[in-house]
Amino acid sequence: MAADLKKLKGVSAKDAALVAEAESLMGAEPDSMGFIKNMFWGRIREDLVFPYPESTPEETAACDQLLARLHEYLQNEHPALQIDHEEETPDWVIKRLFELGVLGMTIPKQYGGLGLGITSYNRVLELIGMYCGSTAVIVSAHQSIGCKAVMLFGTDEQKQKWLPHLATDWLSAFCLSEPNVGCDAGGQETTCTVSEDGKFYILNGEKKWATSAALSGLFTVMCKQEMPNGKKAVSAVVCTPDMEGIHIYSKNRSKCGIRGTWQGRITFTNVRVPRENILYQEGKGLQVALTCLNYGRCTLSAGMLGGARKAMDQSIKWARTRYQFKQPLADFDAVKGRSARMAAYVYAMDAMLYMTTGMLDRHDEDHRVETAICKAFCSERGWDVVNDAMQIMGGESYMTENEIERIFRDTRINLIVEGSNDVMLPFIFGYGGKKLAEEHMLPIREMSKNPSNWFKPAFIKAAVPLGTEVFLGIRRRAPRVQSVHPSLRPHADRLGRLISEHTYQFKQMGKKYEGELLGLQAIQSRIADVAVWLHGWVCTLSKLDQQIRKGESGPEFERDKAAALHFFDIAETSCHQRWRELYESADGTMRQAADAAYAFSDTQPNSEFVIPEASPVAKGTGRKPKQEGIKQFPGDRVRSDAGAAV
Repeated sequence: MAADLKKLKGVSAKDAALVAEAESLMGAEPDSMGFIKNMFWGRIREDLVFPYPESTPEETAACDQLLARLHEYLQNEHPALQIDHEEETPDWVIKRLFELGVLGMTIPKQYGGLGLGITSYNRVLELIGMYCGSTAVIVSAHQSIGCKAVMLFGTDEQKQKWLPHLATDWLSAFCLSEPNVGCDAGGQETTCTVSEDGKFYILNGEKKWATSAALSGLFTVMCKQEMPNGKKAVSAVVCTPDMEGIHIYSKNRSKCGIRGTWQGRITFTNVRVPRENILYQEGKGLQVALTCLNYGRCTLSAGMLGGARKAMDQSIKWARTRYQFKQPLADFDAVKGRSARMAAYVYAMDAMLYMTTGMLDRHDEDHRVETAICKAFCSERGWDVVNDAMQIMGGESYMTENEIERIFRDTRINLIVEGSNDVMLPFIFGYGGKKLAEEHMLPIREMSKNPSNWFKPAFIKAAVPLGTEVFLGIRRRAPRVQSVHPSLRPHADRLGRLISEHTYQFKQMGKKYEGELLGLQAIQSRIADVAVWLHGWVCTLSKLDQQIRKGESGPEFERDKAAALHFFDIAETSCHQRWRELYESADGTMRQAADAAYAFSDTQPNSEFVIPEASPVAKGTGRKPKQEGIKQFPGDRVRSDAGAAV
């Protein structure tokens, strides 16, 4: 019988409330555990990661044809520099992407799209990411979260009504974030109530950061609705810009990167939305949002991979041809270290991304933790790659025409959006290990409190292995990958030993901190980071296994193989570092220093600082940021209806 984390000794009322809210948002656990959850138990679900997933020949051929058309356009027509400098994507670019089929590539053919799968979609996003981060975001926001909601949750009538437009001439926007809502997706303040005649939802509220909202013909809006039982839940409704009461009062704001994307701010004032515009079911909007985010986290990773690959290739070429002290930069160990790390990370990012899209394409039941890891890993390691490329190229990397500085600016946002990485790691910890804790560790602990259970066979069978780990320090037997190529056996066995240590350390931290662990994000993040590195390892191992079995050879394969082997060493070193930090860390002084910094900040007048606009404790007390010299965005490019922009 599963236990309840919220009732564990040492859990504060605040943490218990957070867990309860998270459980309500996430919904029921899938019946079948995915790869990461099994890894927390110390097991390897080999069937989920071997052999490395592949698309069908027909799908691959169709995607290759699209990539060829798109590559020619990106090389010869796409105005990436202009988009960045003018902070606007021209209308003709959007139309061209529709013509190429890029903006409708995942929409089924019967609705005018190309009907491509998730892996193909991400291959396209990776290519776009090599040329223009802004365009990658526009395409991703439209398909991963915009039309994807209609594709997955729309009725037949809704699909017939909206998908043909979304495939050919309408951009779409996903309205989730608000002034007071970021990662807290369940905290919606926008409301919808049923009209007196029962025919409409009356929508009121405000949305922020809605990509392409000013240019879109369709909005998916998340809003709070009171249910018949009196409780409030999130619903998802579809709006079009011709509805009275919709006002896009800020088309865009000037920003550091992805400058060609527009993030709109929208107010909804007594908007009458037909009740047939509900997506899925009333009160089930968060399921819509969280499901769509799984796809967005992959396409974010694909764009990041494209930018990182471009930066790596450019900086390595620079290192080979730039001479200092009468020798190429590439001869220096410092540059070799950066070059090797870039190659290792790009290979692992590629391996993880397309492992994850393969899981989505085959409709694995449990993949939410895997998509979160994909996002966290690819954004962090991709940022490392771009940063290394900047360092190798030195001052020239800062020059606009060399494009690396644009990749640098465009990719930094990826560590923040689609779930901040500071939130992703505790999520990976919590939902990666939740089943192990609730279905194994906690029930045994509760049963052990009653001496009458001690000699029952079922208790002994379950408790003795766990007890030998947490009390005697004896690790469980390392799981073994059976089907790996013989040349990779040593690296597969290393992985098994690390997974055994991972589950051991998870259980040790549960024993040491009990309920307090739910409030210790520093500990959670270290355990989660190990899970991220180990998942990167198994994805890399599987991809390299596939290449070896196919008989690949030549300089590109030799680079890939060396990069993969280097990644294994980096990953193992990183895991051991995180485990050491579980016992030897600066957490105590960290919290003291943070508290002292906060106390000093409280003595400083709010009027000297920018304050969150909807702060519950300081709203309206901060300084107003200066706008002089910053580009403003008048309302000359906003859809007045569900037709063309005016």
